[in-house]
Amino acid sequence: MTSYVRTMHRIRSAILHLAVTLLALLMLYPMLWMVSSSLKDTTDIFVNSHQLIPSEWSFDNYVNGFKGFAGISFAVFFKNSFVITILSVIGTVLSSALVAYGFARIRFKFAPFWFACMMLTMMLPGEVLMIPQYILFHKMGWINTFLPLIVPSFFGGAFFIFLIIQFMRGIPKELDEAAVIDGCGKYRIFALVIVPLLTPPLITTAIFKFYWTWDDFFSPLLYLNSPKLATVSLAIKNFSDPTMKTDWGAMFAMSVLSLIPIVLVFFIFQRYIVDGISTTGLKG
Repeated sequence: MTSYVRTMHRIRSAILHLAVTLLALLMLYPMLWMVSSSLKDTTDIFVNSHQLIPSEWSFDNYVNGFKGFAGISFAVFFKNSFVITILSVIGTVLSSALVAYGFARIRFKFAPFWFACMMLTMMLPGEVLMIPQYILFHKMGWINTFLPLIVPSFFGGAFFIFLIIQFMRGIPKELDEAAVIDGCGKYRIFALVIVPLLTPPLITTAIFKFYWTWDDFFSPLLYLNSPKLATVSLAIKNFSDPTMKTDWGAMFAMSVLSLIPIVLVFFIFQRYIVDGISTTGLKG
């Protein structure tokens, strides 16, 4: 009987692993197809679109794609994306942590009201804010600069503030009281006591902000007019030109390269994502 139970357990486990593997391949197929298309010439992409293995391997797509367009190398677009993304991540992490500390640890007048106002901002569609923000940035002379894409990040984000608050509430307040006895003020408590314990939610915030900023297409399209200021997402779109022949192979090649930073960030920091979202208390 024991042998029968073990056999059935192994069979169910094998079926489960097979099903998960098939689902994983199904979800990865678009990415595999893109990588395959980046190694095909334009004709082969459309004639043999169903084949993942190219008829002829064409690595020239990566060379031609990296040359960019309008005399601007794709390295410039990567640099622009990294500058915008890294500064936005730094601004979001610092400001969100500071605001979360104020809500979670400092008593001030009308705190519940301001917290509710902050949470309500998550319900506003981006389309509602788009025109007022554009008018504001235009009057400030920030159009065709990186400032509209970076500066707002230094004022926090409601989702990230809420995430950090929930985690911070699991940190014992006795640590704050002990720091006060040692002569620490609110800012020293925040910097020396609270921040070192916020590693999981801060890294989670950084990961999500990195993803959202790196993949953002509409904001650069709205605020950046000069080709030299284009981000990777905007530059990839510019490979498609309806007025002339589109180099699809180069477009797919640059799309593959654009995924490398996202994949690296995920595999390096993936263990922090669950810890950051799980707010069950102090992590050891």
